Amino acid sequence: MTTVIHSVRLIDGGTVTEDSWVAFQDGVVLRTGTGDEWRALAPGDTGVAFDGEGAFLAPGFVDIHGHGGGGAAFDDGADAIRTARALHRAHGTTRAVLSLVTASVDDLADRVAVIAELAEADPTILGSHLEGPFLDPGHKGAHTESLLRAPDTAAIARLVDAGRGTVRQVTLAPELPGGLDAVSQFVAAGVAVAVGHTDATEDDAFAAFDAGATILTHAFNAMPGIHHRAPGPVVAALRDHRVTLEIIADGVHVHPDVVALAFAQAPGRIALITDAMAAAGAADGHYELGGLAVTVTDGTARLDADGAIAGSTLTQDAALREAVAAGIPLAAAVGALTAVPARAVGVDDRFGSFAVGRAADAVLLDDALTVRAVWVDGIRT
Repeated sequence: MTTVIHSVRLIDGGTVTEDSWVAFQDGVVLRTGTGDEWRALAPGDTGVAFDGEGAFLAPGFVDIHGHGGGGAAFDDGADAIRTARALHRAHGTTRAVLSLVTASVDDLADRVAVIAELAEADPTILGSHLEGPFLDPGHKGAHTESLLRAPDTAAIARLVDAGRGTVRQVTLAPELPGGLDAVSQFVAAGVAVAVGHTDATEDDAFAAFDAGATILTHAFNAMPGIHHRAPGPVVAALRDHRVTLEIIADGVHVHPDVVALAFAQAPGRIALITDAMAAAGAADGHYELGGLAVTVTDGTARLDADGAIAGSTLTQDAALREAVAAGIPLAAAVGALTAVPARAVGVDDRFGSFAVGRAADAVLLDDALTVRAVWVDGIRT
């Protein structure tokens, strides 16, 4: 059975193409084109044709950093993960790395194992992201300080082994004792290493990138800012073409003008993430994040203890709208939700574009960039 989505403005590869179509077969992209050539691919009862009515069609979004949604957190087991994934999938996130907040190594090993098991049955789960415990206490954000620690070989091996190949990303502070060795150990295990929750200088960050780190976790947040005599990790990441910079474009974490600056300085290297906690897609109120009390007011989550921002309530379609409102061209903003994050965690050979043979994931968006329909592996969800 072939599915064709036609009469759309196709957003892929940095361009928007009018009067386009994409054909899916056996869960992957079969062909793309323009005009009415699609009619030969979905005749009668041997195919399905979906009229996009001039809407935008983008590859399925890939979120490499989010903690939950729909009232549920990824730390809280299989049922919670399913609930949160359903919420984000409805907003266009067809594939996701599940982020875990700081906990004991024992607890993290258990949670990574749960995600590994789920990923075997649910291919929309790309694996886990360990955001901690190897973080700087001075830039802990919404992480429990008493559980933070310097990395060591045994702890890293335990976490990687528990994931059975599904630990996809780790955030760490490279200036901690053993930090650079940890970067090398994780990279050797096939894990993408991100610099974050860090007091790193520019030189520290460059050293981490030379050791194999390739991501900057939620750039500008939980790290030293840019100073004209102390450039810090953000400038290091902007100057190093090996590095992808995560950005939380929710209008709270990073000013829209700074979002635009990052896109201008690092074209093709910005990944729009949600960093969403359980309140994404849910009501304001009281929540918990990694054992810490959080209150969400007008969609902004803050720790009760000190008022620090505690993740976001963002979905990726909302991040797209925020980025476009900040002046980012639509095709570049979509790339930051698709090809760039997929490349950052090493899955761009399967996801993030409409190239032939890639997964048949798609998001249909109206002129207001609101999600109208979502396909995963060629099936409308």
